[in-house]
Amino acid sequence: QVQLVESGGGVVQAGGSLRLSCAASGRTLSSNVMGWFRQAPGKEREFVAAISRNVAVTYYADSVKGRFTISRDNAKNTVYLQMNSLKSEDTSLYYCTAKGAWISITLSSSYEFWGQGTQVTVSS
Repeated sequence: QVQLVESGGGVVQAGGSLRLSCAASGRTLSSNVMGWFRQAPGKEREFVAAISRNVAVTYYADSVKGRFTISRDNAKNTVYLQMNSLKSEDTSLYYCTAKGAWISITLSSSYEFWGQGTQVTVSS
């Protein structure tokens, strides 16, 4: 089992930045592929970014590529999502998630463990 707790959400103006954190407990974080998803009201949950176990590989949704950066510190059992140049359409509830293998990383149904989410609101 892996328990995930997100933090760092808030309200920011368009063009601003936020850094989300995801603290993991239970199974060692380094054994998991980590991802971030988001879900806006009335919309389906969508993939944002993922990072491999050894930090060698990252993958982003086209909508955030070049603006968001996913990283991890396995020694601290923490994953981060640095979000720059935020837009109003980035407003969502952001979820941290974990899975075992680097397969189907953009599919929410393939992830085993989920946090409760942290709200990001971008005002224009």
